[in-house]
Amino acid sequence: MKLKRTLMSAFALAGALALAACSGSGEPEQHAGHNDADVMFAQMMIPHHEQAVEMADVVLARPDADPRVAELATQIKAAQAPEIEELDGWLDTWGAERTAEHDGHAGMDGMMSEADLEALGAAAGAEADRLFLEQMVAHHEGAVEMAQAEVESGEDAGAVEMAQTIVDTQAAEIETMEELLASM
Repeated sequence: MKLKRTLMSAFALAGALALAACSGSGEPEQHAGHNDADVMFAQMMIPHHEQAVEMADVVLARPDADPRVAELATQIKAAQAPEIEELDGWLDTWGAERTAEHDGHAGMDGMMSEADLEALGAAAGAEADRLFLEQMVAHHEGAVEMAQAEVESGEDAGAVEMAQTIVDTQAAEIETMEELLASM
C-alpha cells in the first residue's frame, strides 16, 4: 500500500511538473485582464450602491427608526460606500467611463424610482421601516442578480471577488430583512 501511494505521488508530481513546463513562456506572468462584463458590472453597481447608501441615509436621519432597521442601514452603508470607491478605481484603471446616472432604469435591477424614494422620505415610524425593508429587499435582489452575472462572466479577479461578496452578504441581508418584516 505504501509503494502504491509513493508511485501515485511520483506520477502526480511528474504530471504537475510537465504541465508547468508546458505553460512556462519564460516571460513574467501576466495578470488576468478585464472584459466587458467587468466594466458593465462596475458601471451598473456604482449607481446601484449609491442609491442604497441614499436609502440608508434616509433611515439614519429618522429619530423614530426601529433600532434594528437603523443597524441594518448602517451596515449597508458601511459595506457599500467603500465598494463605490473601489469600483470607481477599477473604471479609471480600465480606461472606462463611469456612465451617467441610470435614471431611465428605475425598476430594473432593483433600482427604486424617484416616486419610491420620495415615498420613503415622506414615510414615518413603522411605515417608514416597513417601506425601507421592502424596497431594500427588491434593491438587494437586483444587486445579487447583477453580481451573479459578474461571477459567471467576469475576468477581473478583484471584480469577481467583490461580486461574490455582494452575492453572499446581500443574500444574508435579504434574509434578515424578511425576518424583520415578518416580525413587524
